Amino acid sequence: MNTLFVAGHSKLPTGIAATHISESLTLTLELDKKYGVIVDASCTLATDHGREYIKNLLKGHSLKDGLEEPLEQLNAAYLGKAGNAIAAALKDSYKQYQLHL
Repeated sequence: MNTLFVAGHSKLPTGIAATHISESLTLTLELDKKYGVIVDASCTLATDHGREYIKNLLKGHSLKDGLEEPLEQLNAAYLGKAGNAIAAALKDSYKQYQLHL
């Protein structure tokens, strides 16, 4: 297999739909081994639409380039209450990726 699977976790804010399912958010990334490019992503937001949006927002970014660009796009485009939790889970995923290098 030419990909890696990394997962990041964070605490969700209270009062949003996803907290009825779980108090934490999990973000999983499938990465190209050679280039660190996100080829697929999934998260535990409550709605299909939210999960698909985050997936499309993250796909194509290379973790070898760091997190600045995907975090900027997330902050500019995702206006839901879980934005900080998604960013924290992305940072945690990045930390897991760096441990692999």
